Amino acid sequence: MSENSLFALLLRSPWWISFVLVAAIALVSRALLPAEYFVLGALSGFPLFVVGCIAAWRQLRAPSAAKVQQMLDSTQSMPWSAFSQALTHAWVGQGFDVNVASKGPVDLRLTKGEQTILVSAKRWKAATHGIEPLRELYNAVQAQNAQGALYVAGQGSVSESAALFARDHGITLVQGPALAALLLG
Repeated sequence: MSENSLFALLLRSPWWISFVLVAAIALVSRALLPAEYFVLGALSGFPLFVVGCIAAWRQLRAPSAAKVQQMLDSTQSMPWSAFSQALTHAWVGQGFDVNVASKGPVDLRLTKGEQTILVSAKRWKAATHGIEPLRELYNAVQAQNAQGALYVAGQGSVSESAALFARDHGITLVQGPALAALLLG
């Protein structure tokens, strides 16, 4: 699904917006359509109702802002062994096999079926994340024929050039609330 499609936008919006749109479609159908077509017009909002239900379910299960901040604060005090163990536990919970990589820019290798994703996470405490570690990770992805790459930035900021490089080369940046959500499972 395109990230700018109506459904994707509604999934990222507060859940109640989808239900307001469903009600608006029903009202417009009532006002503009003949009585025998009202039900058909009102039912055209059903996909938005389903999207609203999915968004509500996701948003009700999402961790609170306080819990997210608490998790991010705790990652700052973790040693690498504890942090990598937490990441491993999270990805195993998502059905991945996790292997520790021995050297180079890749710290963990995630596999699920035929899919391989390389993870660079040892610099999670860096104050700034530049383009060079992302370039090394991308080269490793190319050399190992991996299907994806994740770069974990636990704290600090990712430079604009690094973020653009990641976007252009298919590297997913895992930071902030996304990292907390991953670790909270």
